[in-house]
Amino acid sequence: MRAFFGLTTTQQHITMSDAIKHECGIALLRLKKPLSFYKEKYGSSFYAIQKMYLLLEKQHNRGQDGAGLASIKLDMEPGERYISRVRSNKTSPIQDIFSQVNGRINQELEENPEWLNDVDAQKKHIPYLGEVFLGHVRYGTFGKNNIESVHPFLRQNNWMHRNLIVAGNFNLTNVKELFADLVRLGQHPKEMADTVTVMEKIGHFLDDEVEDLYFELRDKEGLSKKDASPVIGERLDIARILRRASKNWDGGFAMAGMLGHGDAFVLRDPAGIRPAFYYEDEEIVVVASERPVIQTAFNVPFNEIKELDPGHAIIIKKDGQVSFEEILEPLERKACSFERIYFSRGNDASIYQERKMLGRTMMPMILKELNNDVENAVFSYIPNTAEVSYFGMVEGAQEFLNQQKTERILALKDELNPEKLQEILSKTIRSEKITIKDAKLRTFITDDSNRDDMVEHVYDVTYGVVKPTDTLIVIDDSIVRGTTLKKSIVKMLDRLNPKKIIVVSSAPQIRYPDCYGIDMAKMDTLIAFNATLELLKDRNMYHIIDEVYAKCKTQEHLPDAEVTNFVKEIYAPFTDEEISDKISEMLHPETVKADLKIMFQTVENLHVSCPDNLGDWYFTGNYPTAGGNRVVNRAFMNFVEGNDARAY
Repeated sequence: MRAFFGLTTTQQHITMSDAIKHECGIALLRLKKPLSFYKEKYGSSFYAIQKMYLLLEKQHNRGQDGAGLASIKLDMEPGERYISRVRSNKTSPIQDIFSQVNGRINQELEENPEWLNDVDAQKKHIPYLGEVFLGHVRYGTFGKNNIESVHPFLRQNNWMHRNLIVAGNFNLTNVKELFADLVRLGQHPKEMADTVTVMEKIGHFLDDEVEDLYFELRDKEGLSKKDASPVIGERLDIARILRRASKNWDGGFAMAGMLGHGDAFVLRDPAGIRPAFYYEDEEIVVVASERPVIQTAFNVPFNEIKELDPGHAIIIKKDGQVSFEEILEPLERKACSFERIYFSRGNDASIYQERKMLGRTMMPMILKELNNDVENAVFSYIPNTAEVSYFGMVEGAQEFLNQQKTERILALKDELNPEKLQEILSKTIRSEKITIKDAKLRTFITDDSNRDDMVEHVYDVTYGVVKPTDTLIVIDDSIVRGTTLKKSIVKMLDRLNPKKIIVVSSAPQIRYPDCYGIDMAKMDTLIAFNATLELLKDRNMYHIIDEVYAKCKTQEHLPDAEVTNFVKEIYAPFTDEEISDKISEMLHPETVKADLKIMFQTVENLHVSCPDNLGDWYFTGNYPTAGGNRVVNRAFMNFVEGNDARAY
């Protein structure tokens, strides 16, 4: 059996503490030439399917719950299938969907070997072989992982132009209001989910546009339904449809869609919260959630891949014409900083440098904690996304050591001899790979106490490189809940018998829930929030909780634009360091002998490190859309009321 593309496996990101769940990823590909062109130039009419596999596999880091692929064949005759879709929620969903695609291709060619070099016959008879493709990798923030929740979503209709396929990386804060809008329009959506709501919103105005164009063509130009059909496809105003559909959307989104006749689009939210990058040449147009994905799949230079502007859509008409339209008035740019810290692949040139800077800017705090004693310090990280910030941290430590060497050499300039100089120059930063993940180990035990012990053994430690007089500094991307840190990681590091353990988070303290796609919806899952509650209790200030709750309740029914984030007042009495110290105290297991210090990046240094992605609402409470303040207040009220529901 032939294989028209290879299948590989990609390891998931591994974090030291409780992982922040991954983002979704999108990939839209439009071929601008006939399939025969790709057969002749690249040796295969399945060129686009191969590229879609790469685009999705290279975004595997963004979600492992499900994957889907949809394709559209242009200019098919009535009665010929022109839309294909495959979705999977299996353990390795990307491999599964492309195995299914590959299986169908192989089956058709084995049964019809005369089609092997006949591109027209292949296009006519073989599914998935088309010119327009939309792929998606998914992480489900609501915990649903049934196949119906996997993108792309399909809205079917016998009118070619009214077939709508949608996939996105997004979360809307006002789904209930948008759902009510659809009901007022006379629709009966099958569920109150943001994907369904978005699709029906776009679909409603698509239907309107098609009907208006048909009546105009019939009444003013005398065209029959059959003759009007191709003209409708040419004249459909995708920008107008998107403006009407997205008018009241509040949230972060990169929304991709295809229409049955061949038009396609990607729309980005007006604050630029969710990412979208594109590349165009004479052969293809491609849009994806990450820049290096496009670089790798198509071997194109970094500077030729552009970022889609916030509030804008890239629109690709059936005839291949590409345009960029402002759909929503751009807000202040607040691109998600977690994309830079954690979600996106680190091989993006700018992200790589930013992550190094996140590690480097932590060094002044680390040196202060060490009393500048780098000789008795061992620097490390827990694989694998923290590795780049670790490089920056070690570079910062090396700069400090070089400065020390320079000062000592200058101080001893009159007494220097080769032996003393060699002694000074031989001092180095001690950086070691302290932990190795045992990928084979699985925990089957359901008893909590025994499972914690098993989790502790998922990592092996490197013995013999840490002395009892040493401080062990370990960097991670972020610390959200701290549960795994306390129950297993710190205990594991303590086996090396260091004097002190410093856990460094390259992200600031996560104090507020996210409502734009990251699965951080509840206040009481955040260690910074819980530490602040303990400080309020310690200092007899817990009345602030009741006061903030009362203020939130007074805003419960106000329009989003009038809501204030009162949850900020809970943190106001305390410095960042006071909260960090309380976190250190709470996450120090009783059985651990070493001192424990947990320190966090500052918001100021985050902005210095990631100057173009200033979205920091999970750290500061400064939400970029009006719905954010309502969500954080609702999350806080849920906590006080003992309500386990999500805030959006």
